[in-house]
Amino acid sequence: MSAPLFLVAALPTGSSFTLDGPEGHHAADVQRLRAGETLVLADGRGGSAVGRVTAVGKGVVSGTVESRSLQPAPDPRLVVVQGIAKGDRGELAVQAMTEIGVDEILPWAASRSVTQWRGDRGFKARDKWAATAREAAKQARRSWLPVVGGDPDCSTKQVAARLGPASFVLHEEATERLTTVPLPTSGEIVLVVGPEGGISDAELSAFSAATPVRLGREVLRTSTAGVAALSVLSARLGRW
Repeated sequence: MSAPLFLVAALPTGSSFTLDGPEGHHAADVQRLRAGETLVLADGRGGSAVGRVTAVGKGVVSGTVESRSLQPAPDPRLVVVQGIAKGDRGELAVQAMTEIGVDEILPWAASRSVTQWRGDRGFKARDKWAATAREAAKQARRSWLPVVGGDPDCSTKQVAARLGPASFVLHEEATERLTTVPLPTSGEIVLVVGPEGGISDAELSAFSAATPVRLGREVLRTSTAGVAALSVLSARLGRW
């Protein structure tokens, strides 16, 4: 089993480390690490350090640094515009897409989104997505933490402005397949995933810069469509 990963604001610069705060509590009191065990400290920006635990206290773990590494930023980046979904479906999508390897997630206030993020509710909901991504990144042992949104809910106009040559809209009536469309070797690839009600004709027209694509004959839920698409891209790009 691989060593557990803990996210820190900055990696230790010397030969020793002290892990406290929420991550220290999780390591000491939840996972109950013991002296002699190995852990990984990551800064969420590609840097990581393998450490050996030497002492454990209440909510704090200390030890020695055994090795360091720096993983280059993924290129091309995988960006998913995720239509806001009702209930916990959005969080399920964020969790699974983070585990798969998404690099950025933009919450999209689609016209058919049942749930609308307004005012403080929007910021709280976006922060919950960010917290979900953080925990999923730790579970997946990721050294790069995905970015979650800017605005709590991007408008269709904002999404359209983000679309470039390598942008794709998942749509059940599309004739082209994600398995065969040309992909860039660098830059970013943007996937647009609609909410449960799908993408309207007006939105599809607004996203004219993107290519409509489909995965197969089946119609997937909003919580699984992005995951399936990212799996296809990860295989095609050699990430897997």
